Amino acid sequence: MPIIALIIIGAAAGLIATRTMRLETDLFATIGIGVLGALLGGLVLRILLTITGWMAGFVGAVLGAMALIWLWRSYGPRR
Repeated sequence: MPIIALIIIGAAAGLIATRTMRLETDLFATIGIGVLGALLGGLVLRILLTITGWMAGFVGAVLGAMALIWLWRSYGPRR
């Protein structure tokens, strides 16, 4: 069933993409463009989410460290 769904979604995506880009192709090329585009787009999206997730973790770590420094300065031992 996932193969059939991939073909149907690929056909729809290929149809929209080829019409948007004003490219005249036959049915098989349209489906191929859509399926390959879905695979490529999925790969790029996973990579971006991985990088964004890593960066979000880094930003969270920096913000957490800044909050800890603020707490230390506000409520820590006085010199």
